[in-house]
Amino acid sequence: MNVIQTSLPDVLILEPEVFSDERGFFFESYNKKALEKAGIADEFVQENLSCSVRNVLRGLHYQIKRQQGKLVRVIQGEVFDVAVDIRRSSPNFGKWVGFNLSAGNKRAIWIPPGFAHGFLALSQVVELLYKTTDYWAPEHERCIIWNDHDLAINWPLQGDPILSAKDKMGQKIKNSEFYP
Repeated sequence: MNVIQTSLPDVLILEPEVFSDERGFFFESYNKKALEKAGIADEFVQENLSCSVRNVLRGLHYQIKRQQGKLVRVIQGEVFDVAVDIRRSSPNFGKWVGFNLSAGNKRAIWIPPGFAHGFLALSQVVELLYKTTDYWAPEHERCIIWNDHDLAINWPLQGDPILSAKDKMGQKIKNSEFYP
């Protein structure tokens, strides 16, 4: 596995070694020892599958208590995936990184606890599979609005995004609850 550092030191892109031939391909999508070697020793307790159509934007989600680290991979289609550092004590507080993840590039992204996460579906259909380090706790779930001018995320949108009612109600980062 190739570990690629990002401009936010705790967010990592994980690129698997892919073995391809005329039959198709094979790669390890999860290997605890390889993740530990990359500095990811967290235990995963839940796995989620999300299906979205083109232009669906989900996020920016986080849990204020029972913080979740996420290991995110696209198994069908392509997304623009975003992580925002919301740890008040971090020198990178309020900064974001975004990457294209796709079934084609087979990359995963590690988003540690202390970050908000969101994605935009770029293909007709997207299936996004992600493992979390804590269980979903809806009473602790929070959302930062996707188009907050203070964050200035450069979403590769074509037209208006398709948003859930919850995501339409997201808060600006300056009005949100944060981690210490």
